[in-house]
Amino acid sequence: MAELSFFTGTMDSGKSTLALQTDHNRTARGLHGRIFTSHDRAGEARLSSRLGLEQAAIEVDDSFDFWRYVVTELTAGARIDYLVCDEAQFYTASQVDQLAQVVDDLQLDVFAFGILTDFRSRLFPGSARLVELADRTHVLQVESLCWCGRRATHNARTEDGVMVVEGEVIVVGDITSEAERAVHAPEVGYEVLCRMHHRRRMTAARAHAVALGVDPLPFG
Repeated sequence: MAELSFFTGTMDSGKSTLALQTDHNRTARGLHGRIFTSHDRAGEARLSSRLGLEQAAIEVDDSFDFWRYVVTELTAGARIDYLVCDEAQFYTASQVDQLAQVVDDLQLDVFAFGILTDFRSRLFPGSARLVELADRTHVLQVESLCWCGRRATHNARTEDGVMVVEGEVIVVGDITSEAERAVHAPEVGYEVLCRMHHRRRMTAARAHAVALGVDPLPFG
């Protein structure tokens, strides 16, 4: 029986690497799949890993319909045995419903990869729906670490080195263009933290400043 599988973890836990490996293993056995992604760090229609691996993919925006795409491809004579869906946290709840329909009605395996919560520690709608519908949810065993050495559980966003907890949910870091820099757009970065240091907004840079005595502690 086909299944909808959701693989989740914080940033740096190897989700995209596993997505690429999942596709490679099945391709090596003669199966035919499709790779999807959304807002990847490498740019549109690319699936990339922090290890440097990269592959072409189909970009998913809010108007994309998984069910219509797969049915159209199959009707045209294409062979599809499975779907690999990276950055699934950015999918809409309706798109996750479409993936479940692909599994149930077309008997195609779907492997979805994504983080659970945004930089505000709130569930992404796509991830929340995957938790509700997935046949299996896997928490990746490659643990990311906070700067303090504890297991990282939260994703933090920084703008010009300062941690923020408000703003647009989808902002891809480390790809600021020359035009954006010219108008002094903030440099966006991401960091994984344990819950305590996320609550205290204590990034690695802030901790270093405190250790040097140039920045006050965020609590009294």
